[in-house]
Amino acid sequence: MCDLRRFPAETIVSFFLEARERRVSPACYVTSAGVFLPGEPISNDDMEDYLGRIGGKDSRARERVLRQNGIRSRHYAIDRNQQTTISNAGMASEAIRTAVDRSDCDLDEVQLLVAATSQGDTPLPGFASMVHGELDMPPCEIATLHGICASGVAALRHAAAMVESGRVTAAACVASELPSRLFKASRYEAQGFGDKKTLPFETEFLRWMLSDGAGAFLLQDQPADHGLSLRLDWIKLKSYASQFPPCMYVGTKDEVAANPVRGWLDYDDCQSATAAGAINLRQNIQMLDDVVRLTVNGVFDLVDEGLLNPRDIDWYVTHYSSHVFREQAYELFCRGGLRIPLDRVFTNLYTKGNVGSASPFLMIEELFYSGQLEPGQTLFCIVPESGRFLFGYMQFTVVGTPAEPVSIPARPAAADQEIIPPDIKTSGSELEESLVRQLSHVWTDFENRLNQVPIVRKMWEGKLRLKDYQELLFNLRQQVIDGSRWISRAASNLTTENFPIRSAFIGHSSDEHRDFEMLEQNYVSVGGRLEDIQSGEKNIGSTALSEFVLGRASRENPFDLIGAMFIIEGLGRRVARRWAVMIKEQLDLDDSQVTFLTYHSESDDIHFQRLDQAVQSGILTPEVVENVVKTAKVTARLYLLQLEELGNF
Repeated sequence: MCDLRRFPAETIVSFFLEARERRVSPACYVTSAGVFLPGEPISNDDMEDYLGRIGGKDSRARERVLRQNGIRSRHYAIDRNQQTTISNAGMASEAIRTAVDRSDCDLDEVQLLVAATSQGDTPLPGFASMVHGELDMPPCEIATLHGICASGVAALRHAAAMVESGRVTAAACVASELPSRLFKASRYEAQGFGDKKTLPFETEFLRWMLSDGAGAFLLQDQPADHGLSLRLDWIKLKSYASQFPPCMYVGTKDEVAANPVRGWLDYDDCQSATAAGAINLRQNIQMLDDVVRLTVNGVFDLVDEGLLNPRDIDWYVTHYSSHVFREQAYELFCRGGLRIPLDRVFTNLYTKGNVGSASPFLMIEELFYSGQLEPGQTLFCIVPESGRFLFGYMQFTVVGTPAEPVSIPARPAAADQEIIPPDIKTSGSELEESLVRQLSHVWTDFENRLNQVPIVRKMWEGKLRLKDYQELLFNLRQQVIDGSRWISRAASNLTTENFPIRSAFIGHSSDEHRDFEMLEQNYVSVGGRLEDIQSGEKNIGSTALSEFVLGRASRENPFDLIGAMFIIEGLGRRVARRWAVMIKEQLDLDDSQVTFLTYHSESDDIHFQRLDQAVQSGILTPEVVENVVKTAKVTARLYLLQLEELGNF
């Protein structure tokens, strides 16, 4: 051990100062990027020439899906005979070679290879092993991250952590997808689809959504010596798989609804699995609204945690699979007071397609070499995954000096799909926007719990029975009949200076006045007796909910009931139509038998406009905001109790 007492004090101080200067905070930089897109771009008109026509007929769903997603061209690693032209591992290795060739680094300097994909070329070994085998490079550490869209974010997080820790100085991270092989017409024809049997929409939908390609980053512990680099500021991943069933999956509906899941390997042979559709890729369309909602709420969480400052963001690099989801997300962002400038939202969805886990790599690569980035700018990347609700968020800062932009074909603007911003739901004050964000968190927690309630879980699993629907209507009616009562009482307790809000409450009460009659008609139409439902009593949850809101409504200026209205009307606006569709499908009902639910899905947009008026009326103070949020939380919990206690009087 060195005895420091032997050295003069000034020598010791100088030594530590020099050491501090030499020490650099651990960091990870994207110093170059590469992509591989197989073949020439394929237009919408040519898609079926590559995927094949099921039963020799043009798809009737194709134009509908393409009109919504806005994709105009994409790439496939299969030819017009549905033969694979390059493997998934081959595409990944080509993307890595491009990234390395664009840098001052050689392949033999790469110490770590991390690869992500939804499905490799073979079930085993791991995808990273197959990619490493394609590359002419020495032995190195590897890691495979398996998943869907957010698996690329998970791969990047793993690679970056190794660089930041100092264990490696250079790493290659790649994400690659080849889903077109799953969509060959011959696969579906082998299951009997074609002339008389129609392919289910949840399976056909994805044929027109997904495409092939790979993207790679070279990560180093220092920025590039020349040109620009992207410093990785942070990555955050969040899974809600414990609260939702699978949304995008390979298998059958029955297998996914079962617990535990029975997969294709449980069949007696591969032919049986194929015939049953156990290797079909499917999407639960009805759950996609939840994906958008949770994606936006995750951004609000980052703001509240202090990790993200929207004012600092120069580019929003956003992975969304369909143009329609961009519109939905934009409205939700606006409601929370986060107004994203649309000219700073970067995507190449319309020209490159939805390439799953590779999409964020493809977007960042194109922006990186476009000549549009400047040192000091900040990129915020959003990557939702519908598989089973995994969400990835990343922030980068541009460092270095601009270099000559690499020639990249200009991407067509989506001018024909311009988003018309919705009416802003706040006046822009910080207090109003804080309230909207907090209510968004309350709603997310509420709906996540709602999906776990037994009767709602039955809907999602396709197990609802007629008696379940009858019981739902019977129990809801007893609380719904009190709806106009508590709103009227709240209006009568508003003081004169709050007459504009009073008018909104009275209008709302008038709308709610006859709701229970619709509910009774639905009950009778599915076999219930009118006298039974009219003489019924509230279950213990309904009793608690009614007593709570009526009690709050009896106070002077009960502004906190805005929180109760937010939850109850939110059910109509966000949930009712979804329930109506599932109930109709599972019980083989017609529109007239679910009118209570469908009416609320339409009318509650108007009710929300009245809530907007109340929020913007100037009544908010920090104390009122706190009370509104608390009442929303209590109402949400009691509404859940009402559904949990069906039949418990």
